[in-house]
Amino acid sequence: MLLVILSALWLGVLTSISPCPLATNIAAISFIGKNVSSPYKAVFSGFLYTFGRVLSYVGVGVIILAGLLSVPSVANFLQHYISLFMGPLLIAVGIILLELVKFNFSTGVCGAELQNKLKNNGLIGALLLGILFALSFCPVSAALFFGSLLSLSVEHNSKVLLPLVYGIGTGLPVIIFAFIIAFSFNSVGKAYNKLVKIEFWMRKITGVLFIVAGIYYIATHFFGFSI
Repeated sequence: MLLVILSALWLGVLTSISPCPLATNIAAISFIGKNVSSPYKAVFSGFLYTFGRVLSYVGVGVIILAGLLSVPSVANFLQHYISLFMGPLLIAVGIILLELVKFNFSTGVCGAELQNKLKNNGLIGALLLGILFALSFCPVSAALFFGSLLSLSVEHNSKVLLPLVYGIGTGLPVIIFAFIIAFSFNSVGKAYNKLVKIEFWMRKITGVLFIVAGIYYIATHFFGFSI
């Protein structure tokens, strides 16, 4: 189970440093940081923003998983056969991470006017922005959350723990940037550029590992292959 928890944490970190969520997170935290009276409040706003993201992921996870697992026939089917779907699903997610197939969509849940109102509401605004921005899925974050995290949650019957760990993972880079913005704003650009380069290789490596794992799942569950 520890490996599964670490996997959920890794998926969260990878989600947070993917280009779309990373840009959103830094923009939100930097804007909030400018509107609080001290660096410590800027850091606290980063924690509240992260907590808002965690609440969203746990809420969505609980709603979807509780709905699926509350129907006995669906729950039994998923728990018995989810391993059969994991192989193709992992390969599909890996393909998206490697950008072999590109999708352009975003599930923005609030307009610019509402975002500006929330940004100007200080600490409460940070919490609400975290909740809303977490629901703004782009292809990579959607693949990691719906394709990988929820599949792991179904397989291990974890309605709360894995979405919670995933949410914490998405918040770790945000907290780091909150500290940078609070105490060394001029370093944000350099840190961002370095993280973008790191993310590129992390995403590619993870994509390859997902495809390899997916092929292994298919080989073991469909063809009886074992090492």
